[in-house]
Amino acid sequence: MDVTPQSVAEGLKRARYITNERVETAIFLALALEKPLLIEGPAGAGKTEVAKVLAEMLGTSLVRLQCYEGLDEARALYEWNYQKQLLRMQADEAQGLRWEELSEHIFSAEYLLERPLLKAITAPHRVVLLIDEIDKADEEFEAFLLELLSDFQVSIPELGTVRAIERPIVVLTSNRARELSEALRRRCLHLFIDFPGVEQERRIIELKVPDLDARLAAEAARFVGAVRKLGLRKPPSIAETLDWTRALLQLGIKELDASAIRAALGVLLKHEDDRAKVETRASSLATRPR
Repeated sequence: MDVTPQSVAEGLKRARYITNERVETAIFLALALEKPLLIEGPAGAGKTEVAKVLAEMLGTSLVRLQCYEGLDEARALYEWNYQKQLLRMQADEAQGLRWEELSEHIFSAEYLLERPLLKAITAPHRVVLLIDEIDKADEEFEAFLLELLSDFQVSIPELGTVRAIERPIVVLTSNRARELSEALRRRCLHLFIDFPGVEQERRIIELKVPDLDARLAAEAARFVGAVRKLGLRKPPSIAETLDWTRALLQLGIKELDASAIRAALGVLLKHEDDRAKVETRASSLATRPR
């Protein structure tokens, strides 16, 4: 697709992703400038969804690397298929091959297990590479990413330098569990995505849960917006909002009164102290503004 601000806005609309002009502009610039896009914001605000929607918009594959503490190059880049290598070694040793001949076989691409980063680089077509929750990885791993994001190439001692066939579209997400390095930030465009406002969340609910009554969708969006301001341990994500509204639909609830709020609160909130805090305010939260 030709990358223009209008084509991005239309692509997001076709992919059923409701957002705002700021997000659309950031996505357009990331595509036009071929720069990685670092998206920060609270958990559940829709950061990961941007990469999924991008892949859908562009009709390409999504390659996802889920970060966690202790993640290293081997798990993110590649590993050797040791079992397959061992079988080959046993077969070749039986034929009397020397180590020099043997190593040429077992340290070849045939025995390489591609992990997400290498898979994105060696893909024959342009893919979307999602590096999810980079803030959970160690600083050492973040430093390793710098070469990849600068040159889109990696070095494999046994095979040499592997360069990207098609430069991937890179999206990094962070819940800001720790501060990211300035070196990483310099290589990326930056976008902050917060929870949607009441009107935007109402539109999301109506799009994703079309069978829900429009008045109840508006009440649900207002209620969730109010709940997120209570200083909860885990504010409800957009996905949890959608699950909750689907639960309201299944329960046959027509109006969001205190009783209806308590009926399906376990779908929306996942910590007992959060649930107790909301339940004590159920009556006031259920009151619709006049």
